[in-house]
Amino acid sequence: MTICRLCGSPDLAGVVDLGATPPCELFLTADRLDEPEPTYPLHLRVCSRCWLAQLPPLITPEETFTEYAYFSSYSNSWVEHARAFVVGAGLRPDAFVVEVASNDGYLLQHVVERGVRCLGIEPSANVGRAAAAKGVPTLTEFLSPEVGARVRAEHGPADLVVANNVYAHIPDVVGFTKGLRALVADDGRVSIEVQHLLTLMELNQYDTIYHEHFQYYTVASAQRALASGGLHLVDVELLPTHGGSIRLWAQPEEAPVSARVVEVLAREKAAGLHELSGYRDFAARVAKVRRDLLRFLIDAADAGRTVVGYGAPGKGNTLLNHCGIRPDLLAYTVDRNPYKHGRFTPGSRIPIHEPERIAADRPDYVLVLPWNLREELVEQLSYVREWGGRLVFPIPSLEVVA
Repeated sequence: MTICRLCGSPDLAGVVDLGATPPCELFLTADRLDEPEPTYPLHLRVCSRCWLAQLPPLITPEETFTEYAYFSSYSNSWVEHARAFVVGAGLRPDAFVVEVASNDGYLLQHVVERGVRCLGIEPSANVGRAAAAKGVPTLTEFLSPEVGARVRAEHGPADLVVANNVYAHIPDVVGFTKGLRALVADDGRVSIEVQHLLTLMELNQYDTIYHEHFQYYTVASAQRALASGGLHLVDVELLPTHGGSIRLWAQPEEAPVSARVVEVLAREKAAGLHELSGYRDFAARVAKVRRDLLRFLIDAADAGRTVVGYGAPGKGNTLLNHCGIRPDLLAYTVDRNPYKHGRFTPGSRIPIHEPERIAADRPDYVLVLPWNLREELVEQLSYVREWGGRLVFPIPSLEVVA
């Protein structure tokens, strides 16, 4: 029986069932194309007691993050987002900053530039090496209460602990949160950025549902998750990143919540996300996204139009597999990350090339899979207009941009 990983309740209600897909970051090399791929159910449920939306822990973090295909620094806007955060954090010269899931040093490089002591905790050795090459001290570990206590004993308590886009990636919510508490000083702060379930539901962002995202947070469920490990939510910021995220500010010391927390909780309640009613029509809206995209791709193929993709993000693989898109409908996709070049998307087996391939081939349409980077990519791909090509955005609803 599936039970809630936060509160232990068996009362989980289905939100949307996307079938069975391979893990979204297991890109295939050419010599593996004739081998079978493991697939796992992708069925999102929500707990009717604590309102944590979640997937069963069918894969382990070790399977995904020991070697990871995602390098944060390939997104210019994300690096700038991290720089702005560091500038605005008001770090003292004698502060100590720890980032959990520090990836390739996209954020801590800005801390190093300011001469502030820092440490990254990153489980993926390959991206951790990229961080070390930037001068970011990096520990290759998965965070646990024991690792948090060891880091604190060796380096001292952290004035600021940052955990961006990782709070959804851990199946042991309580243990991970206790690890954050072990790292942070008694008068320190914890900053967590994670996609907001409210915008996921409102904007049909179902492609962000994949196996390495074990849970999806409202502010209400995040508040409960933080409390489970000894942290108190005190403030929240709404961010545009990843299609709509929340930055949670928490601390060990109990304090009144800000007016912003009260406001966002009220918005969630008004949207029905603190009861089952807010989740009931999501599956139907997801089905429409699928039908509209498939209709467009089939019509383009019938008309002899060429469609290629831009980007090979994890979310793109949920979309491709749920829609049943194969190379006959999407000839290939491209990505800035050299790690993915010459590989194939999991499940859909679509080849991945370098970005220059688009200008060489001059396709009629470019399907943008990392739609969350729309502003950045519309500018990067402006050259597509030179031959009359058009960009296609599948989420929140199909849009063809001249």
